[in-house]
Amino acid sequence: MGYKKLLFILPFDHRSTFAKGMFKINNEEDLTAEQKEKIKNEKRIIYDAFKKAVDAGTPKEYAAILVDEEYGDEILKDASSNGFITLVTTEKSGQKEFSFEYGNEFGEHIKKYNPTFAKALVRYNPEDDRDSKERQAEQLKKLKDFCQKNDYKFMIEVLIEATEDQLASVGNDRNRFDTEIRQKLALGVIKEFQEQGIDPDVWKMEGMEKEEDYKRLIDQAREGGRESVGIVVLGRGADQGKVEKWISEGASIEGIIGFAVGRTIFWDPLVMFSDGRINREEVVDQISKNYIHFYNLFMQERQGA
Repeated sequence: MGYKKLLFILPFDHRSTFAKGMFKINNEEDLTAEQKEKIKNEKRIIYDAFKKAVDAGTPKEYAAILVDEEYGDEILKDASSNGFITLVTTEKSGQKEFSFEYGNEFGEHIKKYNPTFAKALVRYNPEDDRDSKERQAEQLKKLKDFCQKNDYKFMIEVLIEATEDQLASVGNDRNRFDTEIRQKLALGVIKEFQEQGIDPDVWKMEGMEKEEDYKRLIDQAREGGRESVGIVVLGRGADQGKVEKWISEGASIEGIIGFAVGRTIFWDPLVMFSDGRINREEVVDQISKNYIHFYNLFMQERQGA
């Protein structure tokens, strides 16, 4: 169990985000063939930017992409043939509860690409409805067992959405929720999964405000003989300054092995490209530079510790 290298993920497995953000369409099924092709093209742009960053010196053994099968089939195949670290998403997009995109055939779709990691996005709060938590845990256990049996690494991405009572306790201030409550909830999420035998090799967790918060998180993630389990810092689509703070606070902590920053890196350049303000070469260059920026920031903080 665990992962012993650094891991810098450029995630672009978003699906409903592209539909809503680019076309103002809430239901992916309403996308036209032309719109779907545009999303595929935008993901190819992101992938080209990733490759450019590696060519520019970002270590290939640490650089990784996370993408979905629907829009990223060709990308996953190319990345695998080129020896890149790949992560494949397994969840149905835009759902409140985790469920497999391809139902009981999820395993065949993972094997199709032989990725380094299979990833599951989970919206989970320790104070959520018990039945909901049990349903999600049952599905995650299936994925964990599959990965273990077939020698794939397993990653859980956790998004903690505040309950009404939790928000009310901080005056409905989501920033206060982030700084005052979410860290304790994150510890609870990890502990609950561990108690149910759901053990990822790497946790993809929302950023923390302080070094001591990361230390507590790692202590929980590595409890009970899990010494090689790592955590990557999730960007969550926050602004650059916020993500920089999260990375800076965590980079020096042993066990924080990297980041997974997507929209903060690629969204604004893609919007500018879509609007015709920059060309394809320029959007690839800007996304590449943004990814390199966060890699350099992490390594500077790590080496300066």
